[in-house]
Amino acid sequence: MSAIMEKDFQNQKINPQTWKTIFKFAKKRKKAYFFVIGGGLTAGIADLAMSFMSMWAIDGFMMPGTTKNLPLFITAVVLLQIFLCIVTLVMCRASGYLEANLSSDVRREAFLKLQTMSFSYYDKTSVGYLLSRLTNDITRIMEMISWMGIDLGWGVMAIFASLVAMFAVNFKLALITVASVPILAIISVLFQKKILRYQRETRKFNSMITSSFNEGIMGAQTSKTLVREELNNQDFFTVTGNMRKASMRAAIISAVYLPVASLIISVAVGFVLIKGGHDVMRSLITVGELNFFINIGNMMFEPIRNFAGIFAEFQSSQAAAERVVDVLTSVSDIQDTPEIIEKYGDSFKAITENWEPIVGEVEFRNVSFWYKENEPVLKDFNLKVKAGENIALVGATGGGKSTIVNLICRFYEPCLGEILIDNKDIKERSQLWLQSSLGYVLQTPHLFSGTIRENIRYGRLEATDEEIENAAKMVGAHEFILKLENGYDTEAGEGGSLMSTGQKQLISFARAIIADPKIFVLDEATSSIDTESEVKIQAAVDTLLQNRTSFIIAHRLSTIRNADRILVIDDGEVLEQGSHVQLMRKRGHYYELYMNQFRSEQYDKSLQSL
Repeated sequence: MSAIMEKDFQNQKINPQTWKTIFKFAKKRKKAYFFVIGGGLTAGIADLAMSFMSMWAIDGFMMPGTTKNLPLFITAVVLLQIFLCIVTLVMCRASGYLEANLSSDVRREAFLKLQTMSFSYYDKTSVGYLLSRLTNDITRIMEMISWMGIDLGWGVMAIFASLVAMFAVNFKLALITVASVPILAIISVLFQKKILRYQRETRKFNSMITSSFNEGIMGAQTSKTLVREELNNQDFFTVTGNMRKASMRAAIISAVYLPVASLIISVAVGFVLIKGGHDVMRSLITVGELNFFINIGNMMFEPIRNFAGIFAEFQSSQAAAERVVDVLTSVSDIQDTPEIIEKYGDSFKAITENWEPIVGEVEFRNVSFWYKENEPVLKDFNLKVKAGENIALVGATGGGKSTIVNLICRFYEPCLGEILIDNKDIKERSQLWLQSSLGYVLQTPHLFSGTIRENIRYGRLEATDEEIENAAKMVGAHEFILKLENGYDTEAGEGGSLMSTGQKQLISFARAIIADPKIFVLDEATSSIDTESEVKIQAAVDTLLQNRTSFIIAHRLSTIRNADRILVIDDGEVLEQGSHVQLMRKRGHYYELYMNQFRSEQYDKSLQSL
C-alpha cells in the first residue's frame, strides 16, 4: 500500500463553496441548462394538464355515460402526449450534452491545475488518489448535476402546480396532504449525516483501490523480484473489504431512508382516500374531482419521493465533489506574483519579448530548506557559481545534492534565504523564464507517448528533422535509432516502455541538448548507461558544457574529473570543494570516495577477466 495517505474529509462540514466551484462550469453551458430545467418545468405543467384530462374523462364521459365531445378529448390527449415526447427528447439530449461537456471541462481544468503544481504537491499526493478523483469522482458528479436538472425542474413545477390545484379543489384534503411534508423534512435531516459519513468512507476506499491498482501495475517487476504477490493480495483484499463494508453501510442507510419516506407519503395518501371517499358519498365532490385530487396528490408526492432519492445521491456526490474540488482549488507552493505574470507571462502564455537573456551566474545566499518541519536538508547554505562554470556535486545519498539542483531549477523554493541567477532573485522572474533555459537529464528519464523524433523535439518544438538527428549524433543515439524498424518514427511507448533504460537515457540527452540550454543539470545521468555509451556521451557533454553553467550529480566519480569545481556534500553542507587534482592532493573525503570506487571498479574488472 502507498505510504501517502489521502486527505481526510470525514469530519469536514458541508461547504456550499464546494458546489459553487462545481457549478461555475455549468455557467458556460447556460443554454443547455435552460432546456433541461425549462423542459422539466414544462413537463410538470403537462402532467397537471393530464390530471385535468382524467377529470374530464370521468365526469364528462364515464359518469354521465355519453360520448359527446369524445373526438375532441382524444385529439387533445394525443397532442399532449406528442408534446410530452418532444419535451422529453429535448431534455434528454440536453442532459447528455451537459454530462459529456461538463466532464470534459472539469477534467481539462484539473489537468491544467496539475501542470502548475510544484513537486511538493506530488510528494504528498498519491497518483492513484488523483486518478480516482479525476475519473470516477468527476463521472459521478456530472451524471448527477446533468440529469438532476430534469427531476428538479419537473419536481418544482409539479409540487407548485399540485399545491395550487389541491387547495383550489378541497382545502381540507390539501391540508392533510401537506401535513406530511414537515415529517419528511425531519426524517431527511436525521438520515443526512449518516449517509454522508459512509459515502465519504466509500470514496476514500475507492481512491485507495485505484492507488493499489496503480502501484501494482507500476511495480509489477519489483513485486515479482521480491515475491510480494501474496502480501500485495492481502493488502488489496483488506482495502476492498473495507470498501465493501462502507458501501454496504451506505446502501443500507439509503435503503432504509427511501421506504421510510415512501411510507409517510403512503399514509398521507391513505388519509386523503378515506376523507375524499366520505365526501364523494355525501356528494360534496364528484368522483372525477376525487380522482383529480388523488392524481394531483401523487403528482406532488412523486417528486418528493424522487427528491428523497436525489438527496441520497447528493450525499454520495458530495463526497466525490469534495475530492474533485480539493484538486481544482489546490494552490501551488511556488507561484509567480501578479506583477511577474503581467510582465513575463505564465506557464501557458509567455511574454517572451520581456524575457531577459540568462548568462548563467548562480548564487545561494544563506539558504535553508526542509521537506518536513524540523528535518533540515540544507542549513544556511552558501554557494557562488560563475557563468560557464562546471560544478560537480558528490557525496552520500541523502546529503542534499538533488535538493540543491531542484532549488536552482525552482522545482522547490528555499524556506529561508535567496537564490540568485545573474544577480537577480529567481522569484523576481517567471518560472517559465528560468525553466525554458534549463537542460535537465534525470537518472530515470521519462519519455512521452509518441515517436522518438517527437520526444527529442520536445526540447525545442521548432527544431528541424536535421537538427534532431544532429542532436542524436552528438550523444551517440543516432546509430541505435537507425537500427530500429521505423528509425526516428519508432514509437517510444507510454513512459518510454518500448525502449531500454540506456536508450531512454540517450534520447533524453538528445532532447536536453537540442534546447541549447544556458544552465545544464545532469542528475546521475550516466548511471544507467553502459561504459561504451558513457564514453561517447562524456565526449559530447564535455563539448556541450563549454561556456555553459552546469551542475552534475555524479555516481561515477571518473566522469567528473574535468569539472571546474567539485563539491563534496554531506548533511546539507559543503565538506570540501576544489578541482579533482586539488581534492586528491588533500586526501580528504573526496579522496576516500574516489579511491574506494576505483578499487571497487578494479576488482570488478579482475573478476570479469577470470
